[in-house]
Amino acid sequence: MATRFWSSFGPGLLWAAAAIGVSHLVQSTRAGAVGGFALCGVILLALILKYPFFEYGPRYAAATGESLVEGYFRIGRWALWLYLLITVSTCLFVQTAVVMFTAYLLGFAFGLSWSLPVIAAVLIAVCAAILWLGRFKGLDWAVKLVMALLAISTLAAALVSLPRADFSTVALWPSGIGTVIPFAFLLALAGWMPSAFDISVWSSLWTLAKDESSGVKCSVGNALLDFRIGYVGTACLAFAFVILGAGVMFGSGESFSAAGTVFSTQLIDLYSQTLGGWTRPIILVAVVTTMFSTTLTVVDGFPRAIERAVRNLRLSQPGPLNAPAAGRPYWVSIAVLGASTVIVLALFIGNLTTMVDFATIVSFLTAPALGYLNLKAVTGPKVPLEHRPGKAMLMLSWAGLVLLGGVGVVYLGSLF
Repeated sequence: MATRFWSSFGPGLLWAAAAIGVSHLVQSTRAGAVGGFALCGVILLALILKYPFFEYGPRYAAATGESLVEGYFRIGRWALWLYLLITVSTCLFVQTAVVMFTAYLLGFAFGLSWSLPVIAAVLIAVCAAILWLGRFKGLDWAVKLVMALLAISTLAAALVSLPRADFSTVALWPSGIGTVIPFAFLLALAGWMPSAFDISVWSSLWTLAKDESSGVKCSVGNALLDFRIGYVGTACLAFAFVILGAGVMFGSGESFSAAGTVFSTQLIDLYSQTLGGWTRPIILVAVVTTMFSTTLTVVDGFPRAIERAVRNLRLSQPGPLNAPAAGRPYWVSIAVLGASTVIVLALFIGNLTTMVDFATIVSFLTAPALGYLNLKAVTGPKVPLEHRPGKAMLMLSWAGLVLLGGVGVVYLGSLF
């Protein structure tokens, strides 16, 4: 059993690598800096309510041998079109936010005088080259190394800064929403905590890709264990970043700058102030590699999902796909999305936090639709009864859909 698990271990860390990026380095740290520990309840609630919909990705793939894309198709062609519409309409915003922050970090780390679009173009080209040369195995191994480095450095920094934190701010629900804590930031924090629902589809595709690369069919039990390891690790690191923001920035009179170049410097300083100046180079490597791994998974994830959706829509009904993964539509999607990202960065007049908040709010508003599709797919006839979610998970799913949808409606109503 242990051998079979280790042979299928990895998609959960890929999921974590995609999740631990802007949502943690930017949003969780900002949450700690703005409210101390007041927003921990919001983060915990988001982690609990959104858990089922992320878990349904590997569950469906391991139980059926198909991705969630096929699961959507089995609901109806309308469901697959809806997913593709949401993906195409949001992928550029999400990738631009991730690439923008990573490019700022790279420029700061290496002292580059290049413009932001040029750094972004090089970054995307490097990611595409890794995917071309290493395929899924290259992605898998790179992420495992980076995640280990990030976990050690972040947890160490959080432990050192913990004694400096003000625990009087701990609350199940924050006060001062709309004044001290903007409602839009609350949604932005929850929108990518731990990530957007898009990566549940990526997770199902990575589970299948791992089976193909390892030659071993992953069981449902192993797939869920692999995912839960990644999810718990992601949750722990979310709170670690809150501790960093609360321990160093909250109540100090300082605040994070909206300018990406300044924000990047402040983020690195958070670590070096708590661990000591000698750790600055190590932390710099950890943070840069973390965002690079997130960028790598995003550059792979959206095209992989788009390709799968397009290939399915060419069929008259759901069925096995004979063409290999990462085919022509995949590389075309990488090229088109990469070029569009660079163009947006060249034309976009604004700041880092504005772009991040916009992308995360869009993800929050589209979450109920994607969550409903995940729920319908995993409870469909294709999934054997013994592998469908239990009553408690179903109740949590419906509670999540109602709350996420309700908050989204309230937010949209507040705009008018």
